Amino acid sequence: MADAGNSAAIAEAFADGPAYVPYLAVGDPDYESSKAYVEALDRGGADIIELGLPFSEPIAEGSTIQGALVRALEAGMTPDRFFAFAEEVDVEAPLVCMTYYNLIYQYGSESGPRPFVERAAAAGIEGLVVPDLPAEEADPLREACDEFGLDLVFIVAPTTVGDRLDRIMSRVSGYVYVQARLGTTGARDDVSDQTTQSLDRLREYDVPKAVGFGISAGEHAERIVAGGADGIIVGSALVDIVAEGVEEDRSTAEVADRLEALSRELKEGAERGYAARAEAAESTATEPR
Repeated sequence: MADAGNSAAIAEAFADGPAYVPYLAVGDPDYESSKAYVEALDRGGADIIELGLPFSEPIAEGSTIQGALVRALEAGMTPDRFFAFAEEVDVEAPLVCMTYYNLIYQYGSESGPRPFVERAAAAGIEGLVVPDLPAEEADPLREACDEFGLDLVFIVAPTTVGDRLDRIMSRVSGYVYVQARLGTTGARDDVSDQTTQSLDRLREYDVPKAVGFGISAGEHAERIVAGGADGIIVGSALVDIVAEGVEEDRSTAEVADRLEALSRELKEGAERGYAARAEAAESTATEPR
């Protein structure tokens, strides 16, 4: 059975309705603009914010987020600057770090995940998402997260079943990142049918299920939450706004306004889906037998 979670802030984000979980790469396109953009997500209704710590080989990412990570690295982002960013950014939503295991393992004066997790906790990070870490090799990181009170979030793909699913769900805490479709990250114009199948497989596990990969509009958020998700994770659609701002030389304030507006649309869509689901459940419960 999945762990109940270490972070009270993450648990609270899922307690009263669907959680909107946006993602941006920290330092894209520069340190100060990135702070303004993350703060815009918070104003737009974010319940949890996933902060991408750039890595040079992001195997799970599509071209949109790869571009963001490259821009951030070229602007000088490092793990230590990332932690300073987490300490300085002015948001209410709890922060989760999404990065790759090499950076975690190599951080600090001793090898292994503990120094990274200790520093993350000191910076106010509430959880970690590590796309390239197999559940079978995750025990040292999970132990460090338990020691310092962080949640460890795993990604479940549409093809994850059987013993492998059980191994992942025995180590996850906070929430599980439900991959809506096969492939890499990227905004889409539709919602995959694989989402419902994935949520059905996870119903027996007592941990919030947040769906990501491809969500780009309020309509998508509404459908996914109405279908049973506890939250939505949105990255590429937001990163696209940042990239367009760079390409079109838009001001930081204009880009921030667009991020806030899309965030509100996505949050409101999720809330509509939650209301529709509650109404359907009530209708079913009152039907005569």
